[in-house]
Amino acid sequence: QVQLVESGGGLVLAGGSLRLSCAASGSISVIVTMNWYRQAPEKQRELVAAITSSGSTNYADSVKCRLTISRDNAKNTVYLQMNSLKAEDTAVYYCNVVHQRPFGAPQNYWGQGTQVTVSS
Repeated sequence: QVQLVESGGGLVLAGGSLRLSCAASGSISVIVTMNWYRQAPEKQRELVAAITSSGSTNYADSVKCRLTISRDNAKNTVYLQMNSLKAEDTAVYYCNVVHQRPFGAPQNYWGQGTQVTVSS
């Protein structure tokens, strides 16, 4: 089992910044991909940013150039630096990891979510 603990959410004014962190712990073999999703009220959960074990990144068009994903493989931690925040960034942000055990199919794990509220 892999546990994910998120931190860093909160209330910020439009144009401000926040940094989210997500630390993975437990019986970890290989974390293939670390992702950040978000879900706004009455909307579907969407992928915001992803980073592979080699550092390749991918972003939703709506957050490019404002949000930056990074990871520390030694600490099994992923970060999301959020700058120039907008009201439409308000959502619950979820950490997600794809974990590859030595044998068997990859496993998907989710964090508990952290609220980000951007006030205009």
